Amino acid sequence: MKAMDVMVRDVVTVKPDDQVAHAIELLAKHDISALPVVDNSGRLVGILSEADLIHRSEIGTEKHRPWWVEAVTPAVSLASDFAKAHARWVGDVMSTHLVTATEETPLAEIAALLEKHRIKRVPIVRDGKPVGVVSRSNLIQAMATAKAPAASADDKDRDIRHEVLARLAKQPWTGFDSRNVIVTGGNVHLWGLVGSEPEHQALLALAREVPGVVTVTDETFPAY
Repeated sequence: MKAMDVMVRDVVTVKPDDQVAHAIELLAKHDISALPVVDNSGRLVGILSEADLIHRSEIGTEKHRPWWVEAVTPAVSLASDFAKAHARWVGDVMSTHLVTATEETPLAEIAALLEKHRIKRVPIVRDGKPVGVVSRSNLIQAMATAKAPAASADDKDRDIRHEVLARLAKQPWTGFDSRNVIVTGGNVHLWGLVGSEPEHQALLALAREVPGVVTVTDETFPAY
């Protein structure tokens, strides 16, 4: 399987001149742990993750070193820590060390990137612009749906997944996330939380009527 087969396509982004408070609201609203940061042309220039926001003055978690440690800590490190704790703008807090992949990158390579760089997600870029994100959870989901270790998605499965996601995007009654849809061997695998039992039934109906779908594996659970 490749990145295009499992990546989350609805990428929520921020810009360097957005306020940190706005970015925090987006992280909470969309229940995500990081935001790609893009410039005015939409090109990826950084990543703002939960790790960048751990030590903040608003919640009293900024770093406090003993004076003897601070005395031997380089000024550049002290300045960086202060900016992380007090900066108002995303550009002053974000990480500019980018680890990215393309839509054609095999999942095995993405897994190696996650392990090597000790990160939780990899932005998927096309011409320098983010078009998706593959996280650790996406890889776990891919493993859960694979029928065998060597199983891979063919073009037909990709077409089915794209069609399911396209139809979902047109529906005003659901916000079901693309990270919860995997297709292997014509089987559409759905999991995660849905808003209600009617939405649950509608999701199943939508998936089943997509041409090429053989079966639908339902591991969703409605929020009552």
